[in-house]
Amino acid sequence: MFVWVFFIVVGFIAYAIEIIALRSLLKVKFSSSYAPPVTIIKPIKGIDDNLFDNLESFCNLDYPQYELIISLSSCADPAYKVAKKIKLKYPNRDISIIIDDSLYGLNPKINNIYKAYISAKYDTIIISDSNVFVGKDYIKQTVKYLKRNEVSVVTNLIRGTRALSLGSLLENLQLNTFVICGMAFLNTKTNISCVVGKSILFNKKDLEEAGGFWFIKDYLAEDFMIGKLVKEKNKKVALSNYLIDNVNEYWSIKKFLNRHTRWAKMRWKIGGAYYISEILSNPVFLAFVGLLIFGFSKAAFMVFGGAWLLKTILDYYVGYLIDADIKVFYYFLSPVKDIIMGTVWFVPFVNTKVYWRGKKYSIGKNTLLVESK
Repeated sequence: MFVWVFFIVVGFIAYAIEIIALRSLLKVKFSSSYAPPVTIIKPIKGIDDNLFDNLESFCNLDYPQYELIISLSSCADPAYKVAKKIKLKYPNRDISIIIDDSLYGLNPKINNIYKAYISAKYDTIIISDSNVFVGKDYIKQTVKYLKRNEVSVVTNLIRGTRALSLGSLLENLQLNTFVICGMAFLNTKTNISCVVGKSILFNKKDLEEAGGFWFIKDYLAEDFMIGKLVKEKNKKVALSNYLIDNVNEYWSIKKFLNRHTRWAKMRWKIGGAYYISEILSNPVFLAFVGLLIFGFSKAAFMVFGGAWLLKTILDYYVGYLIDADIKVFYYFLSPVKDIIMGTVWFVPFVNTKVYWRGKKYSIGKNTLLVESK
């Protein structure tokens, strides 16, 4: 039992280090007058939660010059009507809608983005998912990182918001604990760049010199590959401490599990040995496994209960740091989420295939996709 408790303690120490990294990042403040014209590309497919308001938040940005390109694969997509309403509501904004069903590669998101990308007016580009809601100073607070220390790519901290279902609550708890703390630690304390597609800002010239979208069109983790390519050209990736909201309102449990089994497979193919460390930084799951191994003994129950309570407190503290909209008593479900994610962690060792937007793929190194039958 001593070894078991030791690993649980190590897990809490690892999580505490990540929280410290997040807290330090949130305290960073600096100003910059750098304000190049920006192209924002919003690839959309289907009606995401809060879609109209999410898109509208990109029409009210306090920034001198930017264009917004909304890209879809079909005018039959119900999201097309929402895009048209946005364009009609803001006739004085530089908004365009591009519809293109061309198949440039195996990654459906790249297929959706590529025509908009080559049509962009400006060299500084932001790609942002349709379920993202931002404040008025989003561009200003993100683009300022580009001129610092050879930075070519900037990504943002993500905060899950507006959960109205159990699946959405679990998703937001995962985003507001594991994901946000992991991003802060990896990007500030290690040489590993964690770029997340909810918000990626980059210089088109730098990406093209590194291979461009044409190089990454067959990779599932296009966001990771953007960061990887520019780093291989001795450029840097920065993590902005400007929080963007990932709106998840009505997720089902099935959608939550599908998302995170796919992400687990991606992290395994990207991280390899680093992926192994994830299970060691999940103290609640380790405590749960010990409970099963030691036959629900009194001592095992006490350790498990202590781990549950401590993790709940730490997750609440992270929520406090990022001003999350999760009610206090919901944090007691966070350890449940950890047990689920601990189970999901094993999936890549038995299955590396993914179903994404109606197609089946096998995942190779760095998430290279191969169509599968």
